[in-house]
Amino acid sequence: MSRNPVLFRALSHRNYRLFASGQVVSLIGTWMQTVAESWLVYRLTGSALLLGVVGFANRIPVFLFSTFGGAIADRYNRHRIVIATQVASMLLASLLAGLTLTHVVQVWHLMTIAAMLGVVNAFDIPGRQAFVVELVPREDLQNAIALNSSMFNGARIVGPAVAGVLVAAVGEGWCFFANAVSYIAVIAGLLLMKVPSGPQPAQRVSIWAHVAEGFRFVAGSRPILVLLLLLGVVSLMGTPYAVLMPIIADQTFHAGSRGLGLLMGATGVGAFIGAISLARRVGLHGYSRSIGLAAIGFGTSLILFSLVRSFWVGVALLLPVGFTMMTQMAASNTMIQSMIPNSLRGRVMAVYSMMFMGMAPIGALLAGAVAGWLGATTTVAIGGGFCLLAGLVFLSRVENFREGARALVRAQQVVPAPAPAVPTDVNAPMTEPVSS
Repeated sequence: MSRNPVLFRALSHRNYRLFASGQVVSLIGTWMQTVAESWLVYRLTGSALLLGVVGFANRIPVFLFSTFGGAIADRYNRHRIVIATQVASMLLASLLAGLTLTHVVQVWHLMTIAAMLGVVNAFDIPGRQAFVVELVPREDLQNAIALNSSMFNGARIVGPAVAGVLVAAVGEGWCFFANAVSYIAVIAGLLLMKVPSGPQPAQRVSIWAHVAEGFRFVAGSRPILVLLLLLGVVSLMGTPYAVLMPIIADQTFHAGSRGLGLLMGATGVGAFIGAISLARRVGLHGYSRSIGLAAIGFGTSLILFSLVRSFWVGVALLLPVGFTMMTQMAASNTMIQSMIPNSLRGRVMAVYSMMFMGMAPIGALLAGAVAGWLGATTTVAIGGGFCLLAGLVFLSRVENFREGARALVRAQQVVPAPAPAVPTDVNAPMTEPVSS
């Protein structure tokens, strides 16, 4: 760490080290379960539409309930909220493992558990996003967010590759079991933390009023709204490519479950490189243009990927897919976190979760339906085209966006964040997508 203090500066804080060490183990298990589950659905049904339906069941609760999760994160102890959601996720992974290993699992089981996990994530994602600010001081928050993304995508490299081998050797159930066991690491890290109680709202208002306050802040903060809209378009139209990957691995590349693991792992390698490049940056200079260029690059890479029929060329093209996707989403996360007051952090990050993960299930359902009609690769190309167009529109107006963003960042710097006695994710996801 001493040889590269900029890259790893968030790890100088004990609480963040505990958080990170648990996440590294648990996220590998999460990615193993993600890949194994998609392959299990495809093996049981052979249906592109049902792949989309299971993805929809997993993500739509985030869209529906994350605003309430954000309000809870701003009203109650975030540390305890994250512990509770991680325990619930471990229990659901254990249930999925038990059903699969006893050979009684059916598609409706997968849909039900996916939906239950989605409800847990609706509270976990905004809670964890808001909790990060309690693990590091404000000046290291940017680095902590980027390192969260690095851990998420480092696991995205290892997890799918291990899952591909395990699924082929012993079946999906053992991947689910490994994920359940991996939660022990993150729960242990959370329990070892000493986190001071964050400030609670001075006056209790109804949760509906609390939720409405968060939406009003987002609607009145144009730079935040613009970032969220761009993120929503990319999540709706672009990220569902991952839902179709089992079909592409099998029918386009004829590579089976091991090929699926390599394809998903390649995306993770690219995303990991993107996250590391952000972790090395200090300050927000250049982030606005990077976000627009990343959306353009993401759409272009998806279009090119949809055109190839060589497996290894496809693997190579997923590197820029992962790199650009992570650059846009992590940079947007960092900018939004820098533009919001801590008292609203949970609720604003809940809206971020709605756009990042909540739009994805609608996209997954749409992609599954379109893929059954036009084919998986054509569906990926159409999604890439929408992302490319959205990035071009954003970049054409980047100067106006930058001015408004600067004003919001300066407003947060005027009121310094309180310094806790003990130095204070993602994806998850991502944020991060959803993960443990």
